[in-house]
Amino acid sequence: MPPRHCLGQLPLRPAALPSPCLARPRFLPSATPIVSFSTSAAKLKNPNQKKGNSSAGPPKKGVKGLRIKKSSSSRDTGKRPAPGERKALRKRIVLSNTNALEVRGLPDLQAEDVGDAAIQGKVVGIPMDPVVDQLRAVDAFKPNQSWGLFRRPAMLARRETVELGRLISAVEAASGNKTAGPPLDATTADSPPTSAVRKIVYGDRASGKTTLLLQAMSMAFLKGWVVINFPDAMELTIGHTAYAALDGETPPQYTQKNYTASLLAQVAKANEKVLGSLKLAHEHTLPVALKGDRLLDLAQLGARDADVAWPVLRAFWKELTTLSNKEKAAEGLTRPPVMVCMDNLSFIMNNSEYIDREAKPIHAHDLVLVRHFVNLLNGTAKLPNGGIVLAATSGSNSPKSNALDFAIERIEAKQNGATGLPLWNPYKKIDERSLKALSNVEILKVKGLTREEARAIIEYYAQSGMMRRTVDENLVSEKWTVSGGGIIGELERATVKYRI
Repeated sequence: MPPRHCLGQLPLRPAALPSPCLARPRFLPSATPIVSFSTSAAKLKNPNQKKGNSSAGPPKKGVKGLRIKKSSSSRDTGKRPAPGERKALRKRIVLSNTNALEVRGLPDLQAEDVGDAAIQGKVVGIPMDPVVDQLRAVDAFKPNQSWGLFRRPAMLARRETVELGRLISAVEAASGNKTAGPPLDATTADSPPTSAVRKIVYGDRASGKTTLLLQAMSMAFLKGWVVINFPDAMELTIGHTAYAALDGETPPQYTQKNYTASLLAQVAKANEKVLGSLKLAHEHTLPVALKGDRLLDLAQLGARDADVAWPVLRAFWKELTTLSNKEKAAEGLTRPPVMVCMDNLSFIMNNSEYIDREAKPIHAHDLVLVRHFVNLLNGTAKLPNGGIVLAATSGSNSPKSNALDFAIERIEAKQNGATGLPLWNPYKKIDERSLKALSNVEILKVKGLTREEARAIIEYYAQSGMMRRTVDENLVSEKWTVSGGGIIGELERATVKYRI
């Protein structure tokens, strides 16, 4: 007998169904979830449980266990560079290229050519022995220069080179006219104005200011002068060398013993022949005993021991600036002229990176080496036997010095005969000490090359095999114009370093 209720008339609650229909069809969803009852504990991992030490121990005999080694850091299998090796590689100077062609008929610069207008506009070679070695000793060559592109070092005698040569000849002639006399200290001896020249070399970026200093030092070495060079003023002020305060100095003055010892080593190596022929004229009280009676022995003493470098440098400068005694030339009491050069001048016209005991910045002029050069530049320190002091600015890596820029602008207007001199802008910050230090100095502006000078250097590039083009008027005019009117650095970049 069929049921009395069909599936379409089933009530919502299964309990209301009659007994024949208690069995729920499997295709109907359950109205309420069914939860099973259990008295066992939950089998969930406790996340806060600390990791315990495994007590399982090693695997049993005959059973292989899984051993995972920790990944060790990769070791450098190559040899690490020695201390100072990277710096030496970065500052390595290459002066010869064996792949370059040798320029035939290239004359060497001679002592007789210094100041001669006949060499203007010509490329002359720097004598390999001993001038190139002397220039290398005083760090006159720079790594960013293109000496390694050519067969041998050579330079273009431009009009500024001839002008410096004439100044060297004039100073040598003026110092040679001095009468003999007893040895005098540099602080009491005075010299005629023509026997000492102080100039600031400035110009556009890549105009050849550093190379002009190198040319001046080359001519001074040929003339037998004593050359002292500060390759980069940045090394004196950026706080990379040891310094200490001098006792009994007010205001405080600071020495840099390591740099002083390095400077004396350069001077002794570059001027070995000249200093070896000069005898001491004074008795000096030094912290260590001096073996020998030559100026070379005195310089080498300070180069060996950095702790006594500053007292030795003071004694060395006193001997070097002693008035020359021509009558006792056989005894080694003559004194040659001195050339002192510094590149990147703007670094010493501000505060240095050194600090005093109160953590205040030390002005660059409170460093004794900088103070000594500044006194030479402004004429406070005399050169009784004649000499030239040259300071060059830099346009590539130099801090801003408003005092230096204003001093150059004012001196240039005065040398050109301007009636109204430039006035200082009161809304700009100025360093009074730097401006005062530049009050008694001349300037030498390095301009672009003339077309004749540009043609000479381009022909030298072509003869060296570094430029494979026919040198004619069109090429010279093109490269001279592209280089901004003969800027030597841009001209070299447009001809030698630039490849299409």
